[in-house]
Amino acid sequence: MVIYKNFKGGFMPPVKLYTLSTCSHCKNTKQFLNSLGVAYDYIDVDLLQGQERTDIIEEVKKYNPNTSFPTILIGNRIIVGFKENEIRGALGL
Repeated sequence: MVIYKNFKGGFMPPVKLYTLSTCSHCKNTKQFLNSLGVAYDYIDVDLLQGQERTDIIEEVKKYNPNTSFPTILIGNRIIVGFKENEIRGALGL
């Protein structure tokens, strides 16, 4: 069973991140959301193993067929990559 990690902020639509632990853009995305005080769930896909990893990669492909990271879900909006302006817009900031 995959356990999503959570950073507690306060407001905004639900935010979920699919990331890699070694990805600088993923780290920047987390830092950016932290600086805004946004609550989010994330999973470092590269730290998963076996079927759990396969299942999450298939989940990512539903949103981002290229399976590039970070893949960001904000409400019903999908953002691929660290794009501050798009993230702010999806959050209503």
